[in-house]
Amino acid sequence: MQGKVEICGVNTSKLAVLKNDETMKLLIKAKSGDKKARDELVAGNLKLVLAVLQKFTGRGESSDDLFQIGCIGLIKAIDNFDPIHGVRFSTYAVPMIIGELRRYLRDNSSVRVSRSMRDNAYKALTAKEEFIAKNQREPTPDEIAKMLGLKREDVVFALDAIADPVSLYDPIYQDGGDTICVMDQIRDNTSTDDNWIEQISIKQAVTDLDDREKRILALRFYDGKTQTEVAKEIGISQAQVSRLEKGVLDKVKRRLS
Repeated sequence: MQGKVEICGVNTSKLAVLKNDETMKLLIKAKSGDKKARDELVAGNLKLVLAVLQKFTGRGESSDDLFQIGCIGLIKAIDNFDPIHGVRFSTYAVPMIIGELRRYLRDNSSVRVSRSMRDNAYKALTAKEEFIAKNQREPTPDEIAKMLGLKREDVVFALDAIADPVSLYDPIYQDGGDTICVMDQIRDNTSTDDNWIEQISIKQAVTDLDDREKRILALRFYDGKTQTEVAKEIGISQAQVSRLEKGVLDKVKRRLS
């Protein structure tokens, strides 16, 4: 999907982005049955769908299909969101979009195995059954490989290829308390959904800053420059940089709240 400008006939480079207060007003109208407001909400949050899709690239799925599924999640979020709880819409919508995409990938996934590997797998299974019948025990991969005249790794890869896929949500241990799933054993605690959603929220919060405000944030917190260095580069005083920085951070915090 990287570099693709048009998805499902939509020119993504020209998508509008709604401010949080605009979104909330439209959500209230949409809740009262205003279809035009609902359509504006969808159009104004398509970039949110695109942001979520970045996490699902490289899986061999059509970006057009994923975009459509993400839009379904967005529409569900719009229909189910309740402004009364005081939560930002993007904070609520992102998990909904992610859930819809995960459900689609889970229900439509198919493990593609080459014909030669599949043939080797079935030969290995036949050889395994013959060995068990003769020796009353399971053969080792080396023994199967010797029977078939194949390399050990070819046998192992072939049998793994036709094994039923394991769901990340399959339980592997339970002892009266919470169930431990496969996902609990392999999860990356540094790249959780919460962290990722927070990154998207911050990115949205700085969208409406002017060029100078964005530059100050980039110089201070991305390049790691001091206020004095920023002042010299921009051509203003250090006191002005300090005041502008505080104002920008306050503005971003309000949009995240």
